[in-house]
Amino acid sequence: MTERLKVICSAIPKARLFADVGCDHGYCAQFALEKGLCARAYITDVSAECLKKAETLLREEIRAGRCVPVCCNGLNGIPERPDCVLIAGMGGEEIVKILSVSMPDTLLLQPMKNAEKVRAHLLSRGCEITSDYTFSADGKYYDLIAAKASGGDTYSDWEVAFGRDNLKNPSSAFLSRLRAEEKKIRAYLEAPALSRESREELRERLYRMETITDAFDDCL
Repeated sequence: MTERLKVICSAIPKARLFADVGCDHGYCAQFALEKGLCARAYITDVSAECLKKAETLLREEIRAGRCVPVCCNGLNGIPERPDCVLIAGMGGEEIVKILSVSMPDTLLLQPMKNAEKVRAHLLSRGCEITSDYTFSADGKYYDLIAAKASGGDTYSDWEVAFGRDNLKNPSSAFLSRLRAEEKKIRAYLEAPALSRESREELRERLYRMETITDAFDDCL
């Protein structure tokens, strides 16, 4: 199991029925079942070939009826409503599409990009974001967002862009990620063919990132 998956697994809450959407090898569902975090689990993937990897790993649990594989797009093929859904390793826009169809009670989301779109969608659907932070693993940076379907929440524009926990208690991983992004944006701004609109957007984001990192220089 990769370091990324270990961090994700450590954040899986207890549930009666757990679903790992886009499960890949099935390690997270295996962890949830072995640790007693759920009574049963669904593993889904849009690709039958990819799903076979998880079916091989979880064959004993499948035989015992504790795990059910479903080849489907998102949550569409699951015959019952899971208490907790994990969606990890997908783009933020794809996660939003899945959640636009169905909103489970409890969510654990790890978007590979466009995390701000995931946050905005959760807030627009009346969700409460209970945890939202950046972590580093396997030489890369990732966002991990936990939410509940009810309760409602209010985020500032900055919190939507960067994550509330990151701004309240910034980790070294979050600040290092911002520093790396700052360098990339400065390089983009040197491109003469950059449109005025894109240049203004990049300058605004750079300003926000520099404001954050300058305030927490001692943490780097």
